[in-house]
Amino acid sequence: MRKTELLQEKILSREALKRRVVQWKFIGKKIAFTNGCFDILHKGHIASLSAAAHEADLLIVGVNSDASTKRLKGPLRPINKEEARAELLAALFMVDAVVLFEEDTPAELISEIMPDVLVKGGDYTIDQIVGAQQVIDNGGRVVVNPIVEGYSTTGIIEKIIKL
Repeated sequence: MRKTELLQEKILSREALKRRVVQWKFIGKKIAFTNGCFDILHKGHIASLSAAAHEADLLIVGVNSDASTKRLKGPLRPINKEEARAELLAALFMVDAVVLFEEDTPAELISEIMPDVLVKGGDYTIDQIVGAQQVIDNGGRVVVNPIVEGYSTTGIIEKIIKL
């Protein structure tokens, strides 16, 4: 299989992801899940994804759709379309699967795949993280990765506007 074909194999529909998760769990793999808009990929994202991947055997990344990102971030976002954001994430070696979701939060997706580890980057407490209690109740863990100061999509956009 060519590397470019492998890239597309990592971007899954929700149904295909659920089937893949069943296979992974059957062979004893531990699964981590994280999510976000990932509008303009930057160093902070890479640090967070690397830390998330370190928490389990496999890392699934949920990506907010264009419509979801627009609702969360405002009418001028996303900068990059969902297909491009998914492909960039799938190209990263630490990411094993990418799935788009239409909802504003990944709550339903988390309950469908029930990861062993739920990872969120930022200044959250566990009680603020969508799906955290479900994962904990299922015997899983929740990890909050610190943000990398000085790196944000909003900051990059503001810098570009000032040029």
